[in-house]
Amino acid sequence: DVLVDGKLCDCDVVVDCKVGDPVPLQVKLTNWSKHSVGPFALTVTPYQDYQNGVHNYELQDAITFVGSNTFYIDSVKPTKDSVYFGALLFLYTGDFYLNIKFHEDNCSKDLPLSWFCLPSVHIRAMEPVI
Repeated sequence: DVLVDGKLCDCDVVVDCKVGDPVPLQVKLTNWSKHSVGPFALTVTPYQDYQNGVHNYELQDAITFVGSNTFYIDSVKPTKDSVYFGALLFLYTGDFYLNIKFHEDNCSKDLPLSWFCLPSVHIRAMEPVI
């Protein structure tokens, strides 16, 4: 599951936030397999979709992470959850998306397939109301 500002994200949800306010990000992974998985890393990469097949990943002047955009995970035991917290800070208005990917390494073949289908996250950063 992916939650942004406390709202569960799926393909049809747009989360609204205010420019300049930290936006909590939570990624919850549940291991339904019969064995522990890990270690591995999960990276969150923001981008803008121009709706013409072009994605802009050069957003270092528009979005910053409070902490790191990479979560390092030691292991997740069978039938257990592992939850990771972070925060984003949007510096400009606009529609942004989050791409959540696992680092490629030797253990990625052991990760549950459902983890590779995390939802696309759509965030609309708006001017704060004064």
